[in-house]
Amino acid sequence: MASDSNGTAPNALRLQAPGGGEIQATAFGAHALSWHCRGQERLYLSPRASFGAGKAIRGGVPVIFPQFGERGDGPRHGFARTLDWQVLDTTGSKLPRLAFRLSDSEQTRIRWPHRFEAVLSLEPGENRLRIALNVHNSDSTAFQFTAALHTYLRVADVAGTLVHGLERSPFLDCVRGNEPQPAADAPVRFEGEVDRIYADTVGTVRVTDGVDLLRIEAEGFADTVIWNPGAELAAGMGDLGAGEYGRFVCIEAAQVLKPVHLDPGASWSGAQILTVEDPVT
Repeated sequence: MASDSNGTAPNALRLQAPGGGEIQATAFGAHALSWHCRGQERLYLSPRASFGAGKAIRGGVPVIFPQFGERGDGPRHGFARTLDWQVLDTTGSKLPRLAFRLSDSEQTRIRWPHRFEAVLSLEPGENRLRIALNVHNSDSTAFQFTAALHTYLRVADVAGTLVHGLERSPFLDCVRGNEPQPAADAPVRFEGEVDRIYADTVGTVRVTDGVDLLRIEAEGFADTVIWNPGAELAAGMGDLGAGEYGRFVCIEAAQVLKPVHLDPGASWSGAQILTVEDPVT
């Protein structure tokens, strides 16, 4: 996918990956900002992205927790993406990784009255990146949550980008008010705004922009969300910029339609694995 590099957030952490790649992330939101693999940038970060306190970063991999969208009474897409996480010491890990932890506080309990601990891990390998979210219920009562890894993938041109693997899956069309749609029997194309939730997805999704091929797999997450704002919606987004919508697609490993139920002391984990593949010639 497009090879120009992302900008860098203040205090970004860097980790060299096997095979010569690199990931960058910031403790603000436990946010992956960059994944450089095979000599190219694989994530998209808006040139107008804000790194100010309380403002979500446009691009990279925002962590959506404990609420997806407006499916609840809390802040849209939850609070995890706009809080500082603790950087964990991973020097003793068998594999290279960056990890961050977020625990409940007075600030979080005002928005969501539960005690919890969340850990986000970024685990780069040769030609791949595994992003894992673990949530533990530290409370004395059960709670429910929804979550997603809102992954912005850099593409050469959204107009020529195809998403394969969901041809036989019905979906909710959020552009049309969550209207149920039958399976399209065709790859996903981006012609205008696209905002879809595919339920209970299994198997592998592949994204190609005519230049590169990326394989996407999920663990623990039941749903897949696909999003691109299109030209009209993007024009009103101050942290994006004219024409920038054409440089990314969002493919999210998500738990949206059926919230996770966690009993006291229980844990849940989900992951998204991105792998760069050789294009079929």
